[in-house]
Amino acid sequence: MADFPSAPEIRIGAHSLGGPEPLFVLGPCVIESEAFVRETAARVAEIAGEAGASFVFKASYDKANRSSARSFRGMDCRAGCELLVDVGREIGAPVTTDVHTPEEAGIAGECGVDVLQIPAFLCRQTDLIQAAAETGRVVNVKKGQFLAPWDVRNIAEKLIAFGNLNFFFTERGVSFGYNNLVADMRSLYWMRELGYRVVFDATHSVQRPGGLGDATGGDGVLAPVLARAAVAAGCDGVFMETHPNPAQALSDGPNQIPLADLGAVLKKLRAIHTIVREN
Repeated sequence: MADFPSAPEIRIGAHSLGGPEPLFVLGPCVIESEAFVRETAARVAEIAGEAGASFVFKASYDKANRSSARSFRGMDCRAGCELLVDVGREIGAPVTTDVHTPEEAGIAGECGVDVLQIPAFLCRQTDLIQAAAETGRVVNVKKGQFLAPWDVRNIAEKLIAFGNLNFFFTERGVSFGYNNLVADMRSLYWMRELGYRVVFDATHSVQRPGGLGDATGGDGVLAPVLARAAVAAGCDGVFMETHPNPAQALSDGPNQIPLADLGAVLKKLRAIHTIVREN
């Protein structure tokens, strides 16, 4: 990828973002139960191992931004972070979760969560960014659906001002009319051109926000398609939510990749990455 702008490599546990291999962020949208997250994590680790893929395990303790008050949220922050870190030790992988407030960022950092994820709708919240930065953990900022790629420079300057150089941005599509998103692959290049590491969120990019009235819809079948395009464009990693049975998922089911399909998707993405890197 000699034609792609360079950016610093970021260490995440035993893995690196921006190294010779792509890094994947994999897991269900939310911790549905302790048994569920342990079983799903073990299966994700097995599938990733068979595919030769390096990954960070993802499962949020709470989904604070739901369409309806009736929607499933999750669990307590501290209990969720402690469970997630324990699961990470079991499967030998770093872990990540959303954080929604400065207090939650502090708890997640204390508990040992490897990567703190700033949700897209909160990506410009200075107090939250400061709290996440000051934990010393790696910070992943989801680029808001309302931002241009070059707007992330202001977020990066905040993180740097608060003493954290270990951060990256995740592209997850931009609002395109009502209840729809579009993924612009140029965004990946432009954010890297600014000197930042960039991950592509394949599953949230196929969301249809509020598309089901009281819930978000999505076109999960297109997530692997966009992931292939993003890897070909030269992103550093791919974020993909996965679930044993997306139709029964308690959050974001319509855009998650079935766990049974994950291995084939990872193998194909790694193959594309190799072709891009070698040419």
